[in-house]
Amino acid sequence: MRHYRAGGVSRREFLAAVAAAAIARDAAAESAAPLWGGPVLDCHFHLRADPKSNLTHMDGCGVTNAVILARDADKDASALQAKYPRRIVWAAATDITTPGADARLAEAVKAGAVGFGELKFHVEADGPELQRVYALAAELHVPVLVHFQEVPHYDGEGVWETGFKRFEAMLRKYPNTRFIGHADAFWATVDASYHEEAAYPTGPITRGGVTDKLLGDYGNLFGDLSANSGNNALSRDPAFTKDFLTRHQDKLIFGSDCSCADGKGAGTSQANNPAASRLAGKCVARETLTLLRASTTPDVFKKITWTNGHALFRI
Repeated sequence: MRHYRAGGVSRREFLAAVAAAAIARDAAAESAAPLWGGPVLDCHFHLRADPKSNLTHMDGCGVTNAVILARDADKDASALQAKYPRRIVWAAATDITTPGADARLAEAVKAGAVGFGELKFHVEADGPELQRVYALAAELHVPVLVHFQEVPHYDGEGVWETGFKRFEAMLRKYPNTRFIGHADAFWATVDASYHEEAAYPTGPITRGGVTDKLLGDYGNLFGDLSANSGNNALSRDPAFTKDFLTRHQDKLIFGSDCSCADGKGAGTSQANNPAASRLAGKCVARETLTLLRASTTPDVFKKITWTNGHALFRI
């Protein structure tokens, strides 16, 4: 095969140089992270309609890498990963209440998904629909991200994956499944005095909450610090937060679950959630990363924002 040369450079050499430049660009983005002193992995980033807007948010808030949450074997998520292989991986969800859900999730893993989630449906957390997914996650060696919510944010919303206070039975039944807890009920229940009276309780935290206990007792449960729910739990009681982050430093992962437009708070930061108005005009990623950095040591900060997520999703 003949290789034409332009200015002394063959087509093969030119393509190799382009590929090397792309890798160098992605590597530089990972290592720069000027806001946080090192690379940051966002483990809860919902796929946006415009591919460029995904990177706009990440770059705007200083996040270098992300686990993009998509639906089924999403071609847009796969394309984004293919374009930014050093920055993007993706996880998949599907409607678990419909026939064929298991097959669709298995196909997503075959297509490159590194986990299941976010699973957010009007079912019980220990119901048959989710138990099938828990078993499949163990079989395919991927983690499963579950949204636990006992209090509606607005009229007509309903509740999601209810029954977290009895979830210990699932941790015991599926010891080989890596569960990632997320959302209102999961984070409100760090407080032993929480009784589903509000989506985002405030004030000092009573030690001995269900979430705190389960994170300590079960090696297969992890906590996703994303959204207003995670930020609210970290903000309530600084003394509790510092101790909590230290004790569970190997069980927590950073995520944003932020819908602001630019990683700086433009647009809506917690879409369709009036109860989270405390973060209006703010970027959830920036707010939570700031809290984490102020509440723990650089070594623990790195674990929560980088190391733990890579280990959990086997990136």
